[in-house]
Amino acid sequence: MADRVVVYVDYMNVFMVARQCFHERPYGPTQGQVDPWKLGLRIAQRRRRPSVLVGVRVYRGVPDASRQPLPYAANERQTAAWRSNPKVEVIRRPLRYPATWPQQRAQEKGVDVALGIDFVRLAVRGTYDVGVLMSTDSDLVPALEGALEIKTASVHIEVAAWAGRGANRRLTVGNNLPWCHRLDRADYEAVRDPRDYNRAGTQAGVEPGAIGSAGR
Repeated sequence: MADRVVVYVDYMNVFMVARQCFHERPYGPTQGQVDPWKLGLRIAQRRRRPSVLVGVRVYRGVPDASRQPLPYAANERQTAAWRSNPKVEVIRRPLRYPATWPQQRAQEKGVDVALGIDFVRLAVRGTYDVGVLMSTDSDLVPALEGALEIKTASVHIEVAAWAGRGANRRLTVGNNLPWCHRLDRADYEAVRDPRDYNRAGTQAGVEPGAIGSAGR
């Protein structure tokens, strides 16, 4: 029987590291963007065991509509594009705006917590046989630790990370575990999303300052 795979995507981390690995500054508005479902399929297809991708869960921030109407609109278009696939779930948390904004960028707040809780919660429920977390954010290590401690034979934990220029980071929980899927430029090109969600009528992506975790 094929393993049921769910891929968890820390989107802004995936987006920013892809830019650093595969593009040169100044970045274009779509550079670094990926299609979450294609990314999930790419990872599931790399597994040695028979696997079926049953879901992709994307975690990201969302700008305030009154403070950043254009970035908010782009974020909405991108999210709508992802959600057109019923197997893609997008979990968003409002950005936090410091008192000195817009001089100081807005930041994601609670995104990693939401991802970590869901990663462990759904493992406990037996929602998946294999959970793959794509991120290099060390704040998510406790979630991996929690999931790995679940004494359920059907639960297997893996991670994924880009492998490109200057990218050698990965999430690990002692003894170089869990298994890491290293995605190179060929993988990136296969899952890229070229759509510019800054434009009305388009479905997804812009500069991190517009739709991501940090925006002026």
